[in-house]
Parts: sequence; structure tokens; C-alpha cells
Amino acid sequence: MPELLITPPSEAGVQLLTLNRPKAHNALNTALLGEIADALSAAASDDGVRAVVITGGDRVFAAGADIREMAGTSAIDVLRDPRAVQRNRIDRFPKPLIAAVNGYALGGGCELAMQADIIIAGETAQFGQPEINLGLIPGAGGTQRLLRAVGKSLAMKMILSGESIDARSALAAGLVAEVSQPELTIERALKLAARIAGKSPLAVQLAKEALQHAFDSTLEGGLQFERRSFALLAASDDRNEGIAAFIEKRQPQFTGK
Repeated sequence: MPELLITPPSEAGVQLLTLNRPKAHNALNTALLGEIADALSAAASDDGVRAVVITGGDRVFAAGADIREMAGTSAIDVLRDPRAVQRNRIDRFPKPLIAAVNGYALGGGCELAMQADIIIAGETAQFGQPEINLGLIPGAGGTQRLLRAVGKSLAMKMILSGESIDARSALAAGLVAEVSQPELTIERALKLAARIAGKSPLAVQLAKEALQHAFDSTLEGGLQFERRSFALLAASDDRNEGIAAFIEKRQPQFTGK
């Protein structure tokens, strides 16, 4: 049975990736992370894919890393862990990535959700970094991304205590964008992805890059990056089509050129 289910892109250009390790609660082992990275690399080079939704299904997103893989590893093994390479490949995905989260998103699962650009959470969702319970700390971006998402105090509480937060608390803290009924979480994520996919691919890509740049730059540097990106779009057919469609009171037909 494949550990990652990949659906062909819809007419809107949305592809769905579903984690498929139900007996292990979708624990993220090396093979599964590699499949996710490979699928996103393929989607990045496929003009028929304009946005991707990743989910674990209706019951659980991912309950963490595969602890059995970690047992017996040395410090050198950890430094050379291929999962870090796969995580970096996921980070480099240039198109919109939406996580549809039901049930547990813990440890590596929470870190994977935070690698998405947008998180849609079902009412049953639980987010946490419980690595401290194993004598560990988050090792796939949890300390950095969680603090940026929810602020110092809540991130400290979650990581130092190992306590999780529910979907409504995650919404209030800014970790997720929306909370949905569990049975509608994936549908809502796909609908949002389709809406984004209908925009100019060039503008969406540059908007994503500008937003990501804000995390690693001063305000002045971020504003300069935004301005250059804004000016670059003036050379695109999509920009001209968008303005013409607005003036002519019709729907724009974006081509990504």
C-alpha cells in the first residue's frame, strides 16, 4: 500500500496529497518524507498544478516522527539524517501549499503543517510539540516556526511542557487560518486552493516569496523585495490581462506568462 496517495490535478489546477500510514497514525518516516518531497518537486515543474493541498485524512494529520527510526541513532546519524534534506526540499516548494488538518498534528506532524503556507484545521485538530516528553526538543523547525506563528509565551509553554492546543486556540493564536467542521476540512482546503489557483501564477509565486522574505529580512529589506517583485510583474501578460479584465468588467484569463 502506498504511504502517500497522490491525486491528479483537478481542472482548477489543485493537487491533493494524502498521508497514508493509518496503522502508524501517519508517523513521518524517512520514506514518507521523501515521497512528499518528490511529489512536491514534480508539482513544482508541472504547469498543470497551481496549488497543492496536503492532508492526513479525516481522523489524523500526523502524530509525529517515526520514533522507531530514531531509536539507537548516534549524534552523527542525526546530523546526517536524510529527513532534514527532505524537509528542505519541502520548504523550497514555490507554489501555494495548504495543510488540511484533522486530529493530531504533533511533533513532526505539527512541523510539517507549519511548512504549509496556510493551515485549515478541523474542530478535532490538536497541535503540539511533545518532544520534551522524550528528552528531546523539536528538530525539524518547531522551535523556530512555532514561535513565529504564535509568539514567545505560547511557544515556550507548548515546547517546554509538551502540552498541545486545540483548533480554536490555534486559530486565536494565529497558527491556523480557519477552523472547519472535521468532515468539511479537506473540502474547504481544496476550495481555497482552487480560488488561489485561479489567480495569476506569477503574482501568486511572487506574493508567496515576498511574504516568506519578511521572516528573514528587516522591514526595509522586505519593502525593497516587495517593490522589485511588484515592478517585475509589470512585464507580465497576466498583469496586463488583469487590468484589462477589470476595466472591461469580465473575469481575467491568466496564463502564467
